[in-house]
Amino acid sequence: MSHSFRLKETALAPASVSGEYPSSPNLQPLDGTHRNEVLAFLTSCSIETLLMRGLICDNGMESGYNRGTFYGCRDHEGRLTGVALIGHATLVEAHSESVLAAFARLAKAAHAHVIIGHQEKVESFWTHYEAGGQEPRRICRELFMEQREPIETLTEATPLRLATLDDLEKLITINAGMACAESGINPLEVDPEGFRERVVRRVEMKRIYVWSEGERLIFKADIMAEVPGITYLEGVYVHPQERGKGYGARAMAQLGRQLLARTEALCLLVNEQNKDAQLFFFKAGYKLRACYDTIFLQPRADETH
Repeated sequence: MSHSFRLKETALAPASVSGEYPSSPNLQPLDGTHRNEVLAFLTSCSIETLLMRGLICDNGMESGYNRGTFYGCRDHEGRLTGVALIGHATLVEAHSESVLAAFARLAKAAHAHVIIGHQEKVESFWTHYEAGGQEPRRICRELFMEQREPIETLTEATPLRLATLDDLEKLITINAGMACAESGINPLEVDPEGFRERVVRRVEMKRIYVWSEGERLIFKADIMAEVPGITYLEGVYVHPQERGKGYGARAMAQLGRQLLARTEALCLLVNEQNKDAQLFFFKAGYKLRACYDTIFLQPRADETH
């Protein structure tokens, strides 16, 4: 759900002198030759870096599945001072305000769709971006939650399994509904083929866990990104008619045990206004780590996804 978005009084103002921005030669699109350098740069414990690392590990530096282009910013000695994915989702890791401003200017020219980042970073990024006149369509404050220890439970294990293509139609319907509820746009209306292809690929990569009984899909959870030491979950779903019966808690407990056997931490984002979901994840062993903002922007008339 959206809420009023106002920049903090302490947020930095946009640079008013063009020389404060890195000159254009310092900005460059990145390709496969920069992979190791970029991964070495993206070491902070944030959703932005986790998502970028996950995309690079899954797809490489240049891929349509990234739904954007990776850019780097360098100092006068050629060292990386910032990395950003500019495209459908805009993700930025910058070591200075001037680098953040340069990426905001680049994203503005590219007409970004979604800007995701730590609360203070997004507020600062927006001071540089908003002069382009592209208005926010929806703004969500989200809580970054993390689990590092599996929770003990005396309940029986659930028949949790990896999804198969036999589950595809249910998964597409559920994921599209969740995306629409969060962003306000139904991906099956604006990009049906692309959305279907992305769900298929996620199934084939063994990134979706489900619990089904007969024709009913009771629970599902997607792995959006998986890098050494941490796994990012999204799309956690419990069938509306099965909520409040403990099924979701059982499935999350089992999923936590399985995934934490191979990684150090699980993390996810939950909407600040969704109190039921927050309580659900707290009970599942997750702890609050930080606050993030997601800004959904108005698309241009010629854009469909």
